[in-house]
Amino acid sequence: ERRRHLAGLYVRYAAEHLARLVELERTRACMRTMAEELLPSRLPRVPGVQLAARHRTGPRAGGDWYDALPLPDAALGLAVGSVTGSGPSAVAAMGRLRASLRAYAVMEGEDPVAVLSDLELLLRLTEPARSATALFAYCEPALRKITLAGAGHCPPLVVGERRTEFVETSVSAPLGMLACWEAPSVELEAEPGETVLLYTDGLLHRTGEPVDRAFARLHAAAAGVPRQLRQDPGAIADHVLRTVLPDGLAEQDSDEDVVLLAARFE
Repeated sequence: ERRRHLAGLYVRYAAEHLARLVELERTRACMRTMAEELLPSRLPRVPGVQLAARHRTGPRAGGDWYDALPLPDAALGLAVGSVTGSGPSAVAAMGRLRASLRAYAVMEGEDPVAVLSDLELLLRLTEPARSATALFAYCEPALRKITLAGAGHCPPLVVGERRTEFVETSVSAPLGMLACWEAPSVELEAEPGETVLLYTDGLLHRTGEPVDRAFARLHAAAAGVPRQLRQDPGAIADHVLRTVLPDGLAEQDSDEDVVLLAARFE
């Protein structure tokens, strides 16, 4: 009788524990779906440039995001960013921030500094307890010209036949960290066939290595893209993910989201 009683207690507690685990997994799946739905359902088709994006959401659904939108005069706006925190509040803040940046990009996208300044002001007034990193690039595909500005964000990486190098962006604070954000923009011209990679720092953090080694790993992965894959930005993004995050690290549960946006200029 005592053994039956103990077995009954064990089964009851085990069932409750398993039910909590199932509910937790359902919540995590719901959060991942919500985060995915707030990102672009498809990338735009703009003459002169090919786009591809890869996004990996952690179990807690962080605030990493990306965007690509056509702008007037056959231009293209590219953006990546990350909101501090995780869970429903971070996902909601990410959605609001992305939607606001789209509006600012349409109005004054040719000036990335103005776009991020407006975004910083909005964040400081509406969510003073939260900070975010962001990078916005105004692209003119016909000229292969890119004007970009970043706020505490990782520098883009240019991948081509003759060079693989990080873009030299100025050091700047994340949005919402200082009384007033300010940083100069940077201009670069891509060669025909070169790909510009925009990414969030989750790609570096998931390696588990110090930042300098993670950057070196990313650079080596981009430089080692096989020649037959360089015509396809999606294949380039997949190769970089597999090389920087081997052994399924890109797919495993991690507190870090990963965003990788590739733009290949023709």
